[in-house]
Amino acid sequence: MTSVTVPTPVGPARATLHCAEEGRAALLLGHGAGGGVEAPDLVAAARAATAAGVHVALIEQPYRVAGRRAPAPAGHLDLAWLAVAEYLGECWFSGLPLVFGGRSSGARVACRTAGEGQAVAVLCLAFPVHPPGQPERSRHAELDAVEVATLVVQGDRDPFGQPTPAHHRDVVVLRGDHSLAADVLGVGRVVGEWLGRVLRPLD
Repeated sequence: MTSVTVPTPVGPARATLHCAEEGRAALLLGHGAGGGVEAPDLVAAARAATAAGVHVALIEQPYRVAGRRAPAPAGHLDLAWLAVAEYLGECWFSGLPLVFGGRSSGARVACRTAGEGQAVAVLCLAFPVHPPGQPERSRHAELDAVEVATLVVQGDRDPFGQPTPAHHRDVVVLRGDHSLAADVLGVGRVVGEWLGRVLRPLD
C-alpha cells in the first residue's frame, strides 16, 4: 500500500494505492459525500479488484484531505478527480486501461467524468438516484450519459432509489441499505466477476 498526495486545481487530493501482482488495469474509487475510503463496500471492491489482477487507487477528494466533511461543489469534485486520474495514468498506471468508480457521490463523479477521463468502464456502488423521498429530483441522467460498460451495485432498501438497467449497464441489487454493509461479500463477488468480464476483451 502506498499513499501519494496529488496536486489538483482545487487543492491536494490523496490516493492510496493497492497494487496487484500483475496489473491488467487500474480501478480508481472515490468516496461518498460525508464518508471516507474506509467504507465497507469500497474496501470489499478494492480487495476483489486486486484479486482479479487490477490495481486500485482509493481517492480522497481535496475537501476531505483538508479535514472538511461538507462536500465541495460538483464542478470542484470533477476537476480534482480528472487531475488525479491524469496523474495516476501517467505516473503509476502508464499504458493501462482505467476504470472509474466510487460509492454514492463518488459514483456520480465517476459517471460525469468517464468520457473526458477516457475510462473503459464505470463501477457505481450505491448510486444516489434521487434524494430520499424526492424521486422528482432524479440524477439518472448522469448514469444514462455514460457510454461504456457500467455496473451499479445497489441495496434493496436504498432510500436513494433504484437505477434501471440498460444495454451497457448492469444493475445488481443486494440485501441492504445505502451503505451496502449488509453484504460486503456479495459486493466483492459481483465486482470481481464484472471486472473479469469487462476487461477480458482488453487483455
